[in-house]
Amino acid sequence: MGKTKITTEESTEVTKDEVKVAPSKTPKKKITSGMVFIDATFNNTKVLFGDKQGNTLFWSSAGSLGFKGAKKGTPFAASKVGDIIGTKAFALGVKEADVVVKGVGSGREPAVRAFMARGIEITSIKDATPVPHNGPKPKKPRRV
Repeated sequence: MGKTKITTEESTEVTKDEVKVAPSKTPKKKITSGMVFIDATFNNTKVLFGDKQGNTLFWSSAGSLGFKGAKKGTPFAASKVGDIIGTKAFALGVKEADVVVKGVGSGREPAVRAFMARGIEITSIKDATPVPHNGPKPKKPRRV
């Protein structure tokens, strides 16, 4: 059979000076306004929250929440991502936010609606989807 291991615990008394304090859930910064960047592609929806200077505070995506494959690009996954970001922003004390939406995926609107549902006022919504101005040259026709 296997070896048995006997361990003994020594009891130690904790004084008031040695009490460890658990890290608090309250944020260290208080921000009243910020910017939300939503990147909605056909395969995924990514939401990033930053301050007015453009510094990233936190982000999330449908893939990081556990959605896999084709479910990452659904409106339901995008609403869950917007809900998570809205909850974190509300905990920071955010009252208003600007939204910048990029991409053509189906998660554009549900992410904004879920973010708004947390009680944060949206001051402006900007569409920053890149649009090609004529794009690359097409292939020549095939000669048989």
